[in-house]
Amino acid sequence: MRSPHSLALAALLAATAATAGCADVEGLRSAGDLGTAHAPKTLWKGYRPDPPGPGQQPGAAALVPGLPKAGGPSMRGVDALSVVRADITSATAEDRGTGRLVDPRAVQRLALCTQAVDGGPSCPVRPAVLHDLTGDGREELIAALDVDGRLTELRVYTVRNDGRIARILSRRGVLEGVEVAAEHLAVREPTSNPAYISVSDYVWDGKAGSMSLSQLTLDDCPTITDVPLSGDRQRCAR
Repeated sequence: MRSPHSLALAALLAATAATAGCADVEGLRSAGDLGTAHAPKTLWKGYRPDPPGPGQQPGAAALVPGLPKAGGPSMRGVDALSVVRADITSATAEDRGTGRLVDPRAVQRLALCTQAVDGGPSCPVRPAVLHDLTGDGREELIAALDVDGRLTELRVYTVRNDGRIARILSRRGVLEGVEVAAEHLAVREPTSNPAYISVSDYVWDGKAGSMSLSQLTLDDCPTITDVPLSGDRQRCAR
């Protein structure tokens, strides 16, 4: 009886032979030129970006200044609009108009919000979502500020053990969709190929105290066919 190892080796050789050529009664014959493999070429080898300065990392966790301590262990009951306004205002002052931390138009967009609980009909802040992303049984606040008809500032906030409110995720993008499941937050965005969308999966990183990117994948992008779009534009069905 042949050993499992020899059987696996024989199967591998057979598969290799099948891909390398075509078998006939006289043995193997060439399948033709399969192309030449080329090693990657590195461009601009001598160029490296400067490291980000203090506070200049868009996704870094940070306390939101100017807010009172939360009345409970989670973000439930906290005024979501006040949190977003305080965060955007402080980030804009720190950013000094560079656009690295926040879109320069965000503060002007927030000015459209009224003192109503939901900010009024013209407020660009989407309805707040509460979900436990850190796995400690306490809900985080997921908020989004639409800068224009395409770009959105996505922010996630949590309550630290001392009651202070901290931002644990901030990113700007074209949000084709945002999904939560357990301690995962997935952000779906269009790519240059309309057949695919990118999916960024964020999970809680206790050491960093923030939501960290754990996986970046491509997914098929079914298109909506019952919504009129100009020209040959396409839109994901998700």
